[in-house]
Amino acid sequence: MLENVDLTLKMESKQSYKETLKQTQIELLQLQRELFERKMGCIIVMEGWDAAGKGGAIKRLTRGLDPRGYQVHPIAAPTTLEKNEHYLMRFWRKIPAYGSVAIFDRSWYGRVLVERVEELTDSENWKRAYQEINQMEEMLTNDRYIIIKLWYHISKEEQLRRFKEREGDPLKQWKLTDEDWRNRSKWMQYEEAVEDMIAKTSTTRSEWNIIPAESKHYARVTTNQIIINTIRAKLS
Repeated sequence: MLENVDLTLKMESKQSYKETLKQTQIELLQLQRELFERKMGCIIVMEGWDAAGKGGAIKRLTRGLDPRGYQVHPIAAPTTLEKNEHYLMRFWRKIPAYGSVAIFDRSWYGRVLVERVEELTDSENWKRAYQEINQMEEMLTNDRYIIIKLWYHISKEEQLRRFKEREGDPLKQWKLTDEDWRNRSKWMQYEEAVEDMIAKTSTTRSEWNIIPAESKHYARVTTNQIIINTIRAKLS
């Protein structure tokens, strides 16, 4: 699936980007109000390659939203206490109330991505996780929740360019860690894990959307458009 993604897609111009982005932000605010009025929760899951632009997409997604109605959850490695619980527990605690939006910057899919590739759990556990995740998401979508899942895809060459850019910019160096370089060295293993994740957890209720993110402007606008179209379809 990933090899068929057209990474050449981009906005026609900077002006077109600005105008389209603003329009999507207005539409998102309107939909946020409708979700609140109809007491429906929305869960947005963002996964992708390191330096693929999730942070920038989140910034543009939330810029026009009512801050009282959404929360962003940046997901890091589990704490010592969380390791003593079922891996989904820490995510259940972050499921939004009806009428609210939760944005996950990385998510429970770490079980079948980083934990799989880095061998932080055994194969029996991560293979079982596909079914567990599908069951959890089915429970939520059978209730009053909309789940939108986004994978930000860039080429290995573009990732290296962005890594080098961060490395040379004092204001961006904090974004680049030894873990990023280590993950990059396992690109093929991660690619296989991503392919399996999309194939086994993309359902009619909560399908995966692959966003070509070589152009940051295109990825940001596409993010908003996918969210708008998905929420409108679910509310109709």
